[in-house]
Amino acid sequence: MISPAARDALAGWLAAERALKGAAENTIAAYTRDVADFLAFMTLHKGGQQGLSPLARIGTADMRAWMAHTRGDDVGPRSLARKLSAVKSFYRWLSEREGFEPTAVLATRSPRFQRKLPRPLSEDAARDVLDQAPMQSLTPWIAARDGAVVTLLYGCGLRISEALALSGGDLPLGEALRIIGKGGKERIVPVLPAARTAVANYARHCPFDLGPDTPLFYGARGGRLSPRLVQKVMERVRMQLGLPATATPHAMRHSFATHLLNAGGDLRAIQELLGHASLSTTQAYTGVDSARLWEVYQRAHPKA
Repeated sequence: MISPAARDALAGWLAAERALKGAAENTIAAYTRDVADFLAFMTLHKGGQQGLSPLARIGTADMRAWMAHTRGDDVGPRSLARKLSAVKSFYRWLSEREGFEPTAVLATRSPRFQRKLPRPLSEDAARDVLDQAPMQSLTPWIAARDGAVVTLLYGCGLRISEALALSGGDLPLGEALRIIGKGGKERIVPVLPAARTAVANYARHCPFDLGPDTPLFYGARGGRLSPRLVQKVMERVRMQLGLPATATPHAMRHSFATHLLNAGGDLRAIQELLGHASLSTTQAYTGVDSARLWEVYQRAHPKA
């Protein structure tokens, strides 16, 4: 449905995103879907495959038609905003390459939506998760592995992909760990003694080779540990502890940031520890704190 020229342009932009920005494969997959859907709509909207020239002539009415069509497919404001962001990024690249003015696309307003606040666990709940995670398997090395992974998520604020990307060459963990995060951004995170102990305990029990070029965390059959298996461990733990469905592996990272902030941590320092490119992303945790204060006020103040 998409013209060969548009398909080639999409492939060129995705290659640039990989090479220049270090975009993760999940991001590339989302970009591919979002922009391909946009190009397919515009092909039909403009009346068939006509190369790149119709894309250079897209106007405000065309963008409104695409957004209305997308909303009609039960796409929410948050998802539509993400799709529009991908389309704008593609158009910035395409307009520089083809020499046209992309104002109509870039000036399109993103739909308004209320940003979701992170859903951290309480400090007691986070401790309970760390205690319960190793109890989900009767196999000693798997129990040690699960405890080590969850401890890294909470103790170092790692994304699950970052924890599972560690290699045997990172052993033994020192007082700090070099992490390659989103977009290939590098950061240094402190490693608490509890995390070093948990990982060392796993390494002692692991039946597989832990060399410089091997995964640090293995699945039961010897391949790199899957994020889905860590998610399943958290599902079992939260059922046992009566925690909400928001108690996911990523919630341990949210908890890391929120508990640091509650203890007086500097927002800029927390931004660096989390590897956020923008401080505005980290500032979501101040919203969590404010929401909690408001809840206490509403519950406790005589005039509330």
